Amino acid sequence: MAPVVSRRQLLLGLAGIGTLAGLTACGRGGGSLLDPAAIASAEALRPATGRIRDLALRARPVQVDLGGTVVSTWGYGDTVPGTLLRATAGDRVRIAFTNDLPEETSVHWHGLAIRNDMDGVPGVTTAPTPAAGTTAFDFTIPHAGTHWFHPHHGMQLDRGLYAPFIVDDPAEPGAYDHEWVVVLDDWTDGVGKSPEDIFSDLVAAGSDGGMGGMDMGGQMGGMGMGGMDGGDVAYPLYLINGRVPRDPDVLTAKPGQKVRIRIINSAADTIFTVALGGHELSVTHTDGYAVTPVTTSSIRLGMGERYDVVATLGDGVFPFVASPLGKAGVARALVRTGAGSLPAASYLPSEIAAFPLTADALSAAPGTALATRDPDTVQQVALSGGMQPYVWTINGRTYDETVPLTIAPGQSGRLRITNMSMMSHPVHLHGHTFQLGPAGGSGARKDTVLVPPMGAVNVDLVADNPGQWMVHCHNAYHAEAGMMTRLDYVTA
Repeated sequence: MAPVVSRRQLLLGLAGIGTLAGLTACGRGGGSLLDPAAIASAEALRPATGRIRDLALRARPVQVDLGGTVVSTWGYGDTVPGTLLRATAGDRVRIAFTNDLPEETSVHWHGLAIRNDMDGVPGVTTAPTPAAGTTAFDFTIPHAGTHWFHPHHGMQLDRGLYAPFIVDDPAEPGAYDHEWVVVLDDWTDGVGKSPEDIFSDLVAAGSDGGMGGMDMGGQMGGMGMGGMDGGDVAYPLYLINGRVPRDPDVLTAKPGQKVRIRIINSAADTIFTVALGGHELSVTHTDGYAVTPVTTSSIRLGMGERYDVVATLGDGVFPFVASPLGKAGVARALVRTGAGSLPAASYLPSEIAAFPLTADALSAAPGTALATRDPDTVQQVALSGGMQPYVWTINGRTYDETVPLTIAPGQSGRLRITNMSMMSHPVHLHGHTFQLGPAGGSGARKDTVLVPPMGAVNVDLVADNPGQWMVHCHNAYHAEAGMMTRLDYVTA
């Protein structure tokens, strides 16, 4: 049976799922309110270096050159991606955030299992920052890794509001010569329709029975451009580090050097397969956690996922390519270690055609797995929905009607994630990491997992971070159309 759009969802529509969160924090399904004492107690238990890092962040309208195409967008600072933030695991960071946008916004620290009241979800954990307003974020960073940050506010993610947050581990050997942070994105702002108009068109096409089928300038089309697994929007541009293929970002190095590449998929609607022409990639981390290294030619990343890889560089000019699943176009950067001609902007290296590695092929590195433990609670996370109407649900409900998942402090929980739709969904859990498969098993530790069409995955977590936490699809259009719920801490 097709899902039904509730009257409330139709009325609120583009007001944004982030706003709906505030209306439902004490709504259906009950759940605990935020407990400041419990949150403060959990914060006090985090390992700490004793260092305080004072950082500043500003969201503002900005003009950026994407490589011959100048667009007006919103960003963090003067560039897209925004300026990288960096700290060491155990540091206390105090981030002075200023909102120079013409509307309210929020900042979610994706992948950082920080205190609940700093998580940046309006109406659930953290108040939105009004236009011309400020917010003081203050939290201790619990673990190292490749992370990032972005709004949790309507369709703002599908602009230039994203940037890396790299957390160093002082115990890592650092056995590489270069570090390269590679941020993938799908781009429409200033060159196609606005994200809000695209979402409105998707909803309208779903309500009138049409499939959309808009052209590359405007832009529904993933359904008709390579199958139902390819996202809902065909973008005019795909970017690496804010650059188009004809004017790419370039890493300059020497033959034989090793480079650590931190790959972040910040896209709103696009799954990417990535490869470095002429090279094998050794995967060392996913979502910030170490894995037993695996060599591969290509990797598939869902929205919100991160992978760290190490490559030993050859001699020449090599394309680093991100191919959007089920869509026309390509994103690319270059690695230059010597002389050589530039490949065509549309060139796809043979490595991109190899069967891509996904998280199910990885094993947690020694010391990374959760402690072996049977789950105290097992709960279903059923993903469903479709284009007609354009409604996406968890456990049969859009977020405004959600019945939250629940867990008691200290419990071990298992989420049985099942995908009953014909599209992949990257499922992201705030405030925690989970282990693929049973706790103490061989599965990788992550916070975002790409669940294939009609597929399923079990993940285990430990309830060690009290509060109310979002569980949602990281396709921004699916989340806006309802594919979100919460994990609420309750009294045992």
